Amino acid sequence: MQAVHLEDGKVMVRDVPVPERPPGFARIRLVKAGICNTDLELQRGYYGFSGIPGHEFTGEVVEADTPEWIGERIAGEINLACGNCEWCRRGLGRHCPTRTVLGIVNHPGAFAEYILLPERNLHRIPANISTDCAVFIEPLAAACEILDQVRIEQGTRVAVLGDGKLGLLISQVLQQHGARVVLYGRHADKLQIAAAAGVETYAGGERPQKQFEFVVDSTGSPAGLREAVSMARPRGTVILKSTIHGEVAVDTAPIIVDEVTLVGSRCGRFEPAIELLRQGRINVTAMLSTEFPLEKAPDAFAEAAKRGVLKVLLTAGS
Repeated sequence: MQAVHLEDGKVMVRDVPVPERPPGFARIRLVKAGICNTDLELQRGYYGFSGIPGHEFTGEVVEADTPEWIGERIAGEINLACGNCEWCRRGLGRHCPTRTVLGIVNHPGAFAEYILLPERNLHRIPANISTDCAVFIEPLAAACEILDQVRIEQGTRVAVLGDGKLGLLISQVLQQHGARVVLYGRHADKLQIAAAAGVETYAGGERPQKQFEFVVDSTGSPAGLREAVSMARPRGTVILKSTIHGEVAVDTAPIIVDEVTLVGSRCGRFEPAIELLRQGRINVTAMLSTEFPLEKAPDAFAEAAKRGVLKVLLTAGS
């Protein structure tokens, strides 16, 4: 089968054996996958990664222990947990200490013709969600995770920093929740996607200081945390969504003096994301930029890294 391979900053397409399917796993034929900022950071050296990347995908189950899965169109949770530890028993397998992570940590990713995932990681995609839109289930779940971590009352003003893919999803999710979201970015065309959902938007300019009870950093920039802290009011909360290769310098003085709470935020439950898409409450169609066949993955990564580009898809052959 064809598979994308990252190593030493290079994107290659290789012919590799179809992986053997362990008991309890499903073999999934890739239909479409999305390149996200984490994939680009892996290319730059995040986690010292080498292997098959990719974790945002839709596929069709072609082999499974449970016959009812075969032929189903699915999305898959990316954390492969043990199922037995304290974290797994609490329903937080994404913090399982022995987990592997699809396309990120010790498990081959979705940028391949066939993918292996445990059956318990699979979610059926409702018929009214298009395959292109279903690629957004995983990052949309990450946006929804914020609401599982912090209590944001309806009407609360929330600042979201960064008008990339995740920032646009977060701003829409929080706006749908009933918050009064202000999205700060740099690209008028991207900001328009959020503005169409009722989000207040600002491009460039000075940022207000100490004004928001909640600030979400989704800039993907080392400077994002400092900016987010400066915008949080005393005893406010900064939610960190940026995945960055390398260390980030932090001035702890304003965090301590203003008693600002920092909340790291990563993966989320798929159920609320699927429901938002099923109800048509989140506009992801406007975030689709272009698509490439799997064998053109080097070109696809180059396109995804360009300034202003949103979601680039990889498609598998029929």
